[in-house]
Amino acid sequence: MEDARKAYLIRRFWISGREYWGRNGDRLAWASSIGLLLLIAINVAFQYGINVWNRGLFDAIEQRNASTVYFLGAVFPPLVLGCVAVVTIQVYVRMLIQRRWRSWLTKALIARWLANGRYYQLNLIGGDHQNPEARLSEDMRIATESPVDFVAGVIAAFVSASTFIVVLWTIGGALRLPIAGMTITIPGFLVVTAVIYALVTSGSITFIGRRFVRVSEAKNQVEAEFRYTLTRVRENGESIALLGGEEEERNDLDTTFASVRQQWRLLAHQHMRTTLVSHGSMLIAPVVPVLLCAPKFLDGSMTLGQVMQAASAFTIVQSAFGWLVDNYPRLADWNASARRVASLMMSLDGLENAEKSQSLDRIKRGETEGETMLSLNDVSVALGDGTAVVKETQVEVGPGERVLVAGESGSGKSTLVRAIAGLWPWGGGSVNFHPGKQLFMLPQRPYIPSGTLRRAVSYPQPADSHTEDELQTALEKVGLGHLIEKIEEDAPWDHTLSGGEKQRLAFARLLLNDPDIIVLDEATSALDEKTQDKIMEMLIDELPDATIVSVAHRAELEAFHSRKITLEKREGGARLVSDVDLAPYRKQRNVLTKLTKYSRKLKKVP
Repeated sequence: MEDARKAYLIRRFWISGREYWGRNGDRLAWASSIGLLLLIAINVAFQYGINVWNRGLFDAIEQRNASTVYFLGAVFPPLVLGCVAVVTIQVYVRMLIQRRWRSWLTKALIARWLANGRYYQLNLIGGDHQNPEARLSEDMRIATESPVDFVAGVIAAFVSASTFIVVLWTIGGALRLPIAGMTITIPGFLVVTAVIYALVTSGSITFIGRRFVRVSEAKNQVEAEFRYTLTRVRENGESIALLGGEEEERNDLDTTFASVRQQWRLLAHQHMRTTLVSHGSMLIAPVVPVLLCAPKFLDGSMTLGQVMQAASAFTIVQSAFGWLVDNYPRLADWNASARRVASLMMSLDGLENAEKSQSLDRIKRGETEGETMLSLNDVSVALGDGTAVVKETQVEVGPGERVLVAGESGSGKSTLVRAIAGLWPWGGGSVNFHPGKQLFMLPQRPYIPSGTLRRAVSYPQPADSHTEDELQTALEKVGLGHLIEKIEEDAPWDHTLSGGEKQRLAFARLLLNDPDIIVLDEATSALDEKTQDKIMEMLIDELPDATIVSVAHRAELEAFHSRKITLEKREGGARLVSDVDLAPYRKQRNVLTKLTKYSRKLKKVP
């Protein structure tokens, strides 16, 4: 079954990869491919010309024919220059195909990965798609570079072998061996020797390197895991430093790197074995034809030029036949990388099929009727394995309402928010929005992209989508006016800003987007109570008509909402247990203020 799975992964890679040459592929795909084939043929023609030149030169030297030697000496530079020019252009065209194929396939796969929140959903389902960033970068590079090299190499080897086998057959003729009073004739003895020699070396490398693919694949996997561990340390550097977790992280990295060393050791053994065959073949191949042709040269049936031409042709044929010997390690690397890319493709296939399937339970998305801004109709949220997290939630939110979703930790509040956003597709029922209204979500941990502060504030819109005055106003309203002078500064803002500053920056984005429906998922959790009150007051004052749905634990936030729904964790999934109206914002804030002042007076009484 494992062999069948690996074979299918290779087929899956080619299903997508070959579309580069299809109707919707790259416009230069066929032109560059045909051009590469022509250049290979021209290069073989130059090789044949040099082979013939080689024969003529040594015949002229043997005959001490000075004029011919000088003439051939004058012919050699343009012959070499032409060959070098063709090979150089061939390299350019080959790398052009590799570059454009990788670009086309990477863009197509990234588009699928980013669509409908699949990059997030992959973290929630099982499958062989860990470290997608490594599969989209290094593995994709190897998976698209190597096939072009292989195809070009195979075609060049076939054309070269076909051409120079004819040369060997013509020059070598038949070899007659007197054995026990009999004469055994071997027609085309050089060709027979070249084929046997290639079969022996190729068979040896195949047998010796039979575990190469498996070892290379394991090496790529542990390398990806090591990079991922290093990335996590960098991204969570502040938390690790504050907790003093360096020693634990070092132990974890040492353990992960030990696996890398082990796989490299196994790979080194494989390289040693294949090098034993390939290097030995490289040393022996030029000598074999000279020894075979020596008897015919000594008896006068072959000239020195023919011997040297045969030696050159034999080496070229052997090199063509020995293509597998030279490229087996790269073939193994490609096999492993193509499977890793195909594994990501298959996981995305599964998500796409689930989106289109009518039999799988998925939360539907539609439009509300009338003035309703948001409605949850019998919404159930489930895990990927079908386990219910939230059951049969029925909620309608009207225009301008501010709804607080409350409940104990683990009751499924944040999961319900992800279902509203469309990131969590598993479950039942439907989530509906008012047609033509803009939804904007603020997660607990705002994303801060790399680049300038302008880009961070404008995200997810382009950095130049707002004027400097608009950015300045938004930052001042959320209490980040001190950052205005750094608006064009390119810095690691994700590590520079505190958790509270990041959340206030997210509210600045909210003001710039001016949405109709706002969903806050613990969006003020990093703020102190005073700052939280200012931010919520500002939000209500600046966007009085916006519909707000908040998920939060703090009871103080009730003052900024007109309605509260409570989820209660139960066996079989959390359920909506209450839906109550809250006091109007201003009145509730006044009551809370009076209660606070009264409690302070009580504390002063002895």
